[in-house]
Amino acid sequence: MVANRRDQFLLLKFVAVIFVSLSFVNGTTDPSDVQALQVLYTSLNNAAQLTNWKSNSGDPCGESWKGVTCEGTSVISIQLPGLGIDGTLGYLLSGLTSLKTLDLSGNNIHDALPYQLPPNLTSLNLANNNLTGNLPYSIAMMFNLNYMNLSRNVLTQTVGDIFNNLTSLATLDLSNNNLTGDLPNSLSSLSNISTFHVQNNQLTGSLNALSGLPLTDVNIANNHFNGWIPRELLSVPSFIYDGNSFDNGPAPPPPPFTPPPPGKTPNNRTRSPPSHTPTASKLPSSNTSSGKKLSLGGILGISLGSAFLILLIILSLIFCLRKGKKKENVTRTSTPISSEKVNAELQEQRVKPTTSSIVDMKPPITENSTFERGKNGSMKRVKSPLTTSSYTVATLQTATNSFSQDNIIGEGSLGRVYKADFPNGKMMAVKKIDNAALSLQEEDNFVEAVSNMSRLRHPNIVPLAGYCAEHGQRLLVYEYIANGSLQDLLHFLDDPTKTLTWNARVRVALGTARALEYLHEVCLPSVVHRNLKSANILLDEELNPHLSDCGLAALTPNTEREVATQLVGSFGYSAPEFALSGIYTVKSDVYSFGVVMLEILTGRKPLDSSRARSEQSLVRWATPQLHDIDSLAKMVDPTLNGMYPAKSLSRFADIIALCVQPEPEFRPPMSEVVQALVRLMQRASVVKRRSSDDSGFIYKTPDHEAYEMSY
Repeated sequence: MVANRRDQFLLLKFVAVIFVSLSFVNGTTDPSDVQALQVLYTSLNNAAQLTNWKSNSGDPCGESWKGVTCEGTSVISIQLPGLGIDGTLGYLLSGLTSLKTLDLSGNNIHDALPYQLPPNLTSLNLANNNLTGNLPYSIAMMFNLNYMNLSRNVLTQTVGDIFNNLTSLATLDLSNNNLTGDLPNSLSSLSNISTFHVQNNQLTGSLNALSGLPLTDVNIANNHFNGWIPRELLSVPSFIYDGNSFDNGPAPPPPPFTPPPPGKTPNNRTRSPPSHTPTASKLPSSNTSSGKKLSLGGILGISLGSAFLILLIILSLIFCLRKGKKKENVTRTSTPISSEKVNAELQEQRVKPTTSSIVDMKPPITENSTFERGKNGSMKRVKSPLTTSSYTVATLQTATNSFSQDNIIGEGSLGRVYKADFPNGKMMAVKKIDNAALSLQEEDNFVEAVSNMSRLRHPNIVPLAGYCAEHGQRLLVYEYIANGSLQDLLHFLDDPTKTLTWNARVRVALGTARALEYLHEVCLPSVVHRNLKSANILLDEELNPHLSDCGLAALTPNTEREVATQLVGSFGYSAPEFALSGIYTVKSDVYSFGVVMLEILTGRKPLDSSRARSEQSLVRWATPQLHDIDSLAKMVDPTLNGMYPAKSLSRFADIIALCVQPEPEFRPPMSEVVQALVRLMQRASVVKRRSSDDSGFIYKTPDHEAYEMSY
């Protein structure tokens, strides 16, 4: 009897083990992986080619979703090349924390690369798509990456300094894009790189960053590289470099007595042990002729080195004595300087060690640094811009017609903005900073601030094209955005028969949110905009938003003077904590963004004295009504004529309510705002689309019909 019970128990136990094993084989996929794949599937326009994929529920590992490979319950590979898939990559790829391989090459995927990619990838292949924007800085944290191919896309802007930690990267292909600027110095950290392709871009500068790398296949053809080709690259087995502007002749030799980096041969290539290296037992003895020659050579080298060292010491002493005499003469004829001031200046000029942070918005002191005499007569190190051009006052004066009133296109607390027409046909915007708005310290730090601003690279940020700092003038040159500002289209529209569609408004909000997300969460340290308003959101011909005045907070007057000089219209955007204490943080930017969203929703100005007293402040009037459906419908910009989806409107209002909360700590980070707006756009699908919506404008006609939206 007991034996039978024992047998039954063992049988039940065996069945349970089998059941658990089968459940594990066909088991539930990690929920975060499921969610990430569902967002990707929705972003890819529910492509029919993705068999077994689902936008809701589903089990990718157990149901064999096309192209998905799992290990246990984790997705480790997604390979969907050449399927003609359309759409975007969504916003949740970073949720695939176990993913090793991502191959979506040869499709029609468009829009910008997501800021956050799967963090543990070893292979990334997005080649031959229509991806735009620049390389996301999250690549810098993908320590295991071995292969990256982003060729044949429409990537723009400079290649960031994102390679310091990618010591496993063996293949890097960025060819056939529109990348600009110099090669980043962090490329020199790619100790295992063998293949490097950047042909058919607009890259400039030298190839020095590639010196000393173990390269075997290099293609840099059809760019704008210049200078000399490093000697090391000429020995690379496959090296294609035509279509550039290199100097004739071999590269000049390195400075004398420059030791090679540790672990590398004198030609800076990684040392590999030769096949004929003798073993210890076969090493020649010290009494052989070759041994004698080696010893004599070593002795001769040591002797010459010692003699040179002694000569160098003598010359240094002579130089120091002369310099001491010059200093003594200067001291006798100049105003005495306190030891504290000397120590402060020495501390300021000291070179700080570089870090491996993703992006450092304060560039390290480089060889390009110069010195400039301040108003107090002291010499101060000024950091030269890294990626922007220097203009003369005469050039800008000519381009703006002597800063004519007719060329004024804007005005802020720092000065006016002028339209500038250059002889080559290029149109730019020139901000002429009022010197009275800058303190002495701010004026001296102008070029450093410009250097930091020139490194802000994002498709939704107006790029800084150049600057001018001569004859006491301080000017900034930006790319010209032709379609005016969001403020113009919402409040000062010349053509009353045309207004922004709801979809276009949401796109403007999303693009602006992405720009702020970049400033707050990608840049290190974070960049606070401090003057976010609809007048600083410029729209191009396709109604894509471009945030202006980014990085200008470094030049903004102090709080007291700012309150006195800032335009009245900007007060409606200020967060409560700034009005009360002058404190301004990234969460203050979030509040201002919420006000801009309110403008987009209602078509009203943040402050409007022409309205009834209870409606003059947009935030105070609108906030109590944001969660009331009936009140919300009455708040919508009347120029939309009801052409909006009710659910989308409600979700839009929910985001606003979070952003304009009085307490800064309760406001969401911009990354969450971006994700909420992306979900809002993805959930809404237009059933009945008019041709006017494609242009982003509503054209009012007698037979005009409303949109119907479904979810």
